[in-house]
Amino acid sequence: MLVVPAQGVAQAYAAGKLSGIQAASTVAAPKRGDFSRYVENAVRTALNTVRQGEHTAAAGMQGKASAQEVVQAVMSAEMTVQSVVAVRDKLVSAYLDIMRMPI
Repeated sequence: MLVVPAQGVAQAYAAGKLSGIQAASTVAAPKRGDFSRYVENAVRTALNTVRQGEHTAAAGMQGKASAQEVVQAVMSAEMTVQSVVAVRDKLVSAYLDIMRMPI
């Protein structure tokens, strides 16, 4: 486990060194006509991050993971869920805008 001083957290996050936190660059950029695979990969990455947070939290309750590991994994899962909800809200908003367009 990597211990990072408070002033180095942003740099460590940007470099992807904090455990349990995956940068957006871990999802491969879509190729032309490959949007569905891009979305599938993004959803799989989000699910894996949330599952890892749950697993680490359970390990923390059993005394197998440190408090720092638990906090990092849970915060990563929380950020992932917030991101997924924000994307969902944008998609619903775009759908409603399209439905309101005159034909």
